[in-house]
Amino acid sequence: MAEVLMKPLSGWPALVLNADFRPLSYYPLSLWSWQETVKAVFLGRVDVVAQYDHVVRSPSFKMRLPSVISLREFVKQDRPPAFTRFNVFLRDGFKCAYCGSPDDLTFDHVIPRSKGGRTSWDNIVAACSPCNLRKGGRMPREAAMHPARPPLRPSSYQLQQVGRKFPPNHLHQTWMDYLYWDVELDG
Repeated sequence: MAEVLMKPLSGWPALVLNADFRPLSYYPLSLWSWQETVKAVFLGRVDVVAQYDHVVRSPSFKMRLPSVISLREFVKQDRPPAFTRFNVFLRDGFKCAYCGSPDDLTFDHVIPRSKGGRTSWDNIVAACSPCNLRKGGRMPREAAMHPARPPLRPSSYQLQQVGRKFPPNHLHQTWMDYLYWDVELDG
């Protein structure tokens, strides 16, 4: 469960929202360092939505650090997600497609490479090491092992929806009006 903090997180990160006030990403949560945030404010690329009480100073200026910022220009999020190990695990909810275990995850080719299977969204699933070893280079019917859901290429929207099920351990209270999780958060 995530803990909502009244005090800022170490490092003073800012939650980054798109121009429509939705987070750029839920998993990983779209955060910028305070240094990146201050630079973007000065370059006019973002608007400050909420601030920490912490102030940074130079000889000629002082500024409260932003805790939530929004981009001034909308960033389209409709490009297909990259095929990466992380995105496959995210698509599959960080669980083995065969037994549901979250431990020791690896890739599995549903149709083995030795039998013409490709390394692609529609042939790769997350699998725990024991299931991956048990299936080996066999076809699903030969091993009597079928993924719980067929592997498909997810949209960015689908990955964001899955990412909402995995809130970070710590969230600052100023972020809460902009984050919508599919789980209960501790208060």
